[in-house]
Amino acid sequence: MAQYARNAAAVAVIRLRNPPVNALSLTVLQALEDGLKRADADPSVKAVMICGENGKFSAGADIQGFSSPKRQGIALGPLVSLIERSEKPVVAAIEGIALGGGLEVALGCHFRVAHVQARMGLPEVTIGLLPGAEGTQRLPRLIGVPAALDLITTGRHIPATEALKLGLVDEVVEENTVEAGIRLANKLIASVSLENVSSKENRELCKHARILTGCPAGQPLGPRRLSLKPIPRLPNMEAFLSEALVKVKKQARGCLAPELCFQAVKAATEQPFADGVQRERELFNILLTSGQAQALQYAFFAERAVQRWTTLSGASWKSASPQPIRRAAVIGLGTMGRGIVTSLVKANIPVVALEQDVEYLNTGRKAVMLLLEREAMKMGQDAQSLDFHNPARLQFTVDFDGLRDVDLVIEAVFENMALKKEIFKKLSGICKPGAFLCTNTSALNIDEIASATSHPQQVIGTHFFSPAHVMRLLEIIYGRHTSPAAIATAMQLAKAMKKVGVVVGNCFGFVGNRMMFPYVQQAVFLLEEGSRPENVDQVIEDFGFKIGPFRMSDLAGLDVGWRSRKGQGLTGASLPPGTPARQRHGRRYSPLPDLLCEQGRFGQKTGKGWYQYEKAGGRTARPDPWLHSFLSEYRDTHQIKTRFIDQEEILERCLFSLINEGFNILAEGIASGPEHLDVIYINGYGWPKHKGGPMFYASTVGLPRILAKLQKYSEAHPDVPELRPSAFLKKLVAAGNPPLKEWMSCSGSQSSKL
Repeated sequence: MAQYARNAAAVAVIRLRNPPVNALSLTVLQALEDGLKRADADPSVKAVMICGENGKFSAGADIQGFSSPKRQGIALGPLVSLIERSEKPVVAAIEGIALGGGLEVALGCHFRVAHVQARMGLPEVTIGLLPGAEGTQRLPRLIGVPAALDLITTGRHIPATEALKLGLVDEVVEENTVEAGIRLANKLIASVSLENVSSKENRELCKHARILTGCPAGQPLGPRRLSLKPIPRLPNMEAFLSEALVKVKKQARGCLAPELCFQAVKAATEQPFADGVQRERELFNILLTSGQAQALQYAFFAERAVQRWTTLSGASWKSASPQPIRRAAVIGLGTMGRGIVTSLVKANIPVVALEQDVEYLNTGRKAVMLLLEREAMKMGQDAQSLDFHNPARLQFTVDFDGLRDVDLVIEAVFENMALKKEIFKKLSGICKPGAFLCTNTSALNIDEIASATSHPQQVIGTHFFSPAHVMRLLEIIYGRHTSPAAIATAMQLAKAMKKVGVVVGNCFGFVGNRMMFPYVQQAVFLLEEGSRPENVDQVIEDFGFKIGPFRMSDLAGLDVGWRSRKGQGLTGASLPPGTPARQRHGRRYSPLPDLLCEQGRFGQKTGKGWYQYEKAGGRTARPDPWLHSFLSEYRDTHQIKTRFIDQEEILERCLFSLINEGFNILAEGIASGPEHLDVIYINGYGWPKHKGGPMFYASTVGLPRILAKLQKYSEAHPDVPELRPSAFLKKLVAAGNPPLKEWMSCSGSQSSKL
């Protein structure tokens, strides 16, 4: 609700009250409207101030209400106009956050005062919508088209200091914002009531009030009504908009909302306010029914749902308590270890960074310091809080004795089981019994690593994604003996590092990499059958991925997978003589990646992989005629009949095989719901967010269609088990293709959290 009160100085105070973030529910909007009308009708009220309860202005409309346009675009818009039309000055006192509809309410006010720590933004684009309460029309009138486009098409939140520079707020204060708002309201009252008073002192006060508020004498609110304000002109508006559209489309990568946000702002530059508002509503409704908004809102809720974790044994977030991490350690200062150290320092957790060799330690130290310097520059004034030159905050050592008092250790050496077990055995004897022992592994068995310790309940997998200080995902893997407290602590650690923690079970590749294997496998098989790397990548990138499987392989390094396959005995010296080139254990196998590695083509690092690059370490991938000839010779050698492969087959074989593995994972209880898989793929593997994740996408395509296609491809390739439809997928289709939120009730496993 909104609470109405009038202070002794004739300022009506309306407080938005809907904990925890004062979301603009229908009840709040109704109470706000009632308060405004009451203030307007009260002759003793000379000004109005709107603020929020408990240090927050408003986070905007309740996201659950976006399925009804009435709640966002129609109820709130006219209310913002009602605020603006008030004959009495209306001041917004912004504390904490003013986001979305909350900021649109503030834009309807005639003046805005913000606390120095407040943050503002219009983040609707991130859930597939646009500001639907006239924000696309008011904001460019206030701060100009370039700045408005930036805020509306990216959805970024800005601090009060930036808002002041843009002209979004009139004043930034460090003290009580509500008192500052009332003080400004009283000055506004004075600017009107003192106009005709002859006292020199009062005339000076009046003059000061007019300078502060920008209001000419006699008509204090006219210039402050943003709907009446002209758009600040640019000398080259048409050229600017053309360039801006190209930029927005490029960054959107198939997401509709940024482009329609652009169209709404463009309408503000071309049409009167009322017509622009009408266009905003039309575009809002297009987005609302586009399907992308549904996918993005699903992703929003999925990210929150995975915080409520459960395990197969019945442990859950409800009963497990995290332990405080006062000091952490990282072992290994390669690429992953450096990023993990940086993440911990940014989370204000003191760190001991350990390498077993002085030379590696010094190299790692320099790299970590460089990363932290860059992060400090990005953070600006907040950088002082990093304090990473302080040995109490960040210490480098080669001595394991330095880990005796840490609460948590993250091992980040390369993927070698024997090495990891050796380290964990050592840690078990050195660390205190209550210390949590985490392994950063992308595929290895957590139980086997834990078997090297005397405290297997303290061992947990923490699969970071590279670069670890940038990527949001943290796959948290529990073993047979992992305690609920260890899981809760790892989840709390993810939150402290501003990462999305997803709890999954223990199997080879866990969730993300296990689903990735059939996807990459199909991509390589498509090359054998007649496609090219650039064809496959183009289809996947057109779907919305930032990078296709072959560009991804070149970026990561082909030697990484080669080393893993050698370890599994699939290639190299341990392969039994006489093994068929294209078969392993009765299954189809492609030696293509192995053959490239034997040629020294490891990807970007060597300047050649699936593509060619301008130099070793280069980043611009170009199709390689050598590779095309190599593929042709390979097909001839193995008597593979080449055929044309269309885009539909490329997309379906890559994505449907990945989705199929997802159904197997759900059936085994490795993940407790489809939203876990979707959050992992959106945040760790570049799945386009506006398509909701692989399992959400499957639900929109329709499970019967996916089943039929997998059956077709499986019949064509009977030696590829990954194309055989999952028994769980078949079960869901037989059950009538239920909605995604009901899938887990059909599995006999735990239910989805959504």
